[in-house]
Amino acid sequence: MSVINQNKSVYLAEGQELVREPLVLGQPTMRDITARIASIVESKISPKYLLTLAFTLTMAAWGLFALYYTVTTGIGVWGLNNPIGWGWDITNFVFWIGIGHAGTLISAILFLFRQKWRTAINRSAEAMTIFAVICALTMVLTHTGRPWLFYWLLPNPNQMQMWINFRSPLAWDVFAVNTYFAVSALFWFVGLIPDLATLRNYVKSDIAKKIYGVLSLGWTGSTRHWHHYEIAYMILAGISTPLVLSVHSVVSFDFTVGILPGWHTTIFPPYFVAGAIFSGFGMVMTLLVIAREILDLKQFITLKHLDNMNKILLATGMMVGYAYGMELFIAWYSGSDWELWVFINRVMGDYAWAYWTMVLCNVISPQVYWFRKNRRNVPLMFIISIFVNIGMWFERFTIIATTLHHDFLPASWGYYSPTWVEVSIFIGTFGIFLSLFLLFAKFVPVIAIAEIKSIMPGAQPAHHHHEHESAKAGVTAH
Repeated sequence: MSVINQNKSVYLAEGQELVREPLVLGQPTMRDITARIASIVESKISPKYLLTLAFTLTMAAWGLFALYYTVTTGIGVWGLNNPIGWGWDITNFVFWIGIGHAGTLISAILFLFRQKWRTAINRSAEAMTIFAVICALTMVLTHTGRPWLFYWLLPNPNQMQMWINFRSPLAWDVFAVNTYFAVSALFWFVGLIPDLATLRNYVKSDIAKKIYGVLSLGWTGSTRHWHHYEIAYMILAGISTPLVLSVHSVVSFDFTVGILPGWHTTIFPPYFVAGAIFSGFGMVMTLLVIAREILDLKQFITLKHLDNMNKILLATGMMVGYAYGMELFIAWYSGSDWELWVFINRVMGDYAWAYWTMVLCNVISPQVYWFRKNRRNVPLMFIISIFVNIGMWFERFTIIATTLHHDFLPASWGYYSPTWVEVSIFIGTFGIFLSLFLLFAKFVPVIAIAEIKSIMPGAQPAHHHHEHESAKAGVTAH
């Protein structure tokens, strides 16, 4: 029996099963990889692309109009009331921050653990992080009521010494989210530099050559450039890794430092981090399945990549389910009547429909991934990813609405329903997110060309080309 060793993946002879799957299908050459990925940027814009972009831009424009209406009129146009001072605005803020977590996890943490399967999906995940944080900042700035005074949230030197309240977790959010955005954007851009130089040499338009030339920062591919690049990328990966844990932990402090039953709990930081990774991977899966089909990237985004992502979805979904169960247990075990009442109200009260939607989407639906066949069913994984996105939004809504709508005084109890303005702003954030992703997919390599090449057989230090060719000949003869 003859074997071929490619991408450190072992193939048995023809007619036998693969011991380990390749990360790139079809055994392309280095030139083939460059031409296939760069051709997406160089090809003409199709009518389907323009129609889709026009639709998402329309969504974004409608949301921006709703934002303008909110700012000029006041947040009284939202459905907020007493006692519910937080509604869709903070729900959407936490939702979008969570979406942005998968990018840093895939890029930084999997890079530090030398997981080669990240190379086909990290670029899209990194871009998604930037766009999601932009949407999150839009929501939280609007919630302040006077977003034009956003700089008051920063510790600017001033003669009146009217400093911000550093004991407020809302001020911590400002530093955490802005740090996360800055580091993620820098990490994304540094990873792009070799590919931007590749596009500079590939495109035919003089204007495009100049633009990519400026963005590639004079990259020549010399040993000295690669040495500095690898050091910088490693440092940024090391800085980004703790941000995955810190940012959403700080966001959870918005709730946990309060004394309200249902919020004042120590499980929130790890619970929010696991939920953020869960929702982020769900959104990455949604976008990758679409990009894989429309851009015909099945050669690079294989079922092996999607299978691994579904395993992470299953693991983090079980963590989130454990947190749900532990919250109910601690509410009973605490002996606090108020704490127990909040969770009974979540399960059986006015918002029970939202709670059970959350459980169905986040805990029950990912259980289909215990079976390998389901983890490789593309239509099914797309549906599950949509369920995860819906479920994680309802999780944030449930945490906020069910805790606030029944205050300590029954006379102040209320029910929250969003207005058309809040719904429009949420639709607009999706329009902004999808429009930015479409522009990214068209004008920037959606797959990291240099990193894909680094896992090919010819790039491996221990690879021997003549042995590979002789093994291939042996299988052909067989």
